[in-house]
Amino acid sequence: MKNTYLTSYFPLLSIILFSLSFAIAIEIPLLSFLQKTGIYTGMLEFFSDSGVKLSIMALLTVMFFMVFAALKLVADTINELALLFFSQDSDGESLRKVRNGPLFFAGGAALSLLSIQHLTVLAGVFLATSFVYFVFFVFKVSPALKTSGLIGIIFFQILTWSILILGVAFLAVKVYNSIVASLPV
Repeated sequence: MKNTYLTSYFPLLSIILFSLSFAIAIEIPLLSFLQKTGIYTGMLEFFSDSGVKLSIMALLTVMFFMVFAALKLVADTINELALLFFSQDSDGESLRKVRNGPLFFAGGAALSLLSIQHLTVLAGVFLATSFVYFVFFVFKVSPALKTSGLIGIIFFQILTWSILILGVAFLAVKVYNSIVASLPV
């Protein structure tokens, strides 16, 4: 008996594990920063030591959970838009073929738990997992595409993600510059 919904929980599991990994990796330097600046001592007046650590871990996990859930929503939308624009498949067979794609993210999320001591390795695991999923996606949908459609899907994905990432980076730099400019120095 093969149930198509057997792996439907993998995206949620992947988001939770990646969120936990990034939260732990960020919590370590954040606690060090809070201790150096003296903020940590003030926090100990309201919480116990383990309470502060647990609260920071919970807040970081929730924050990363929201980021990864939003990224999954955006990625699914971009994938389906790419298929809408470039695929000749009108029955949705291509989407059924990539249904096992979250297995790659579940594996990457499990690997991420092993790399929580190094933030760059953790980010590398996430990016490598995303790249492997992208290759899997293109490979699985390629039978329903002409050569021009295949090139179109690849460029659409690269262009869309580049615009999103550069746009967010540009906004972050603008906000940072405006905050620095407003400081009384």
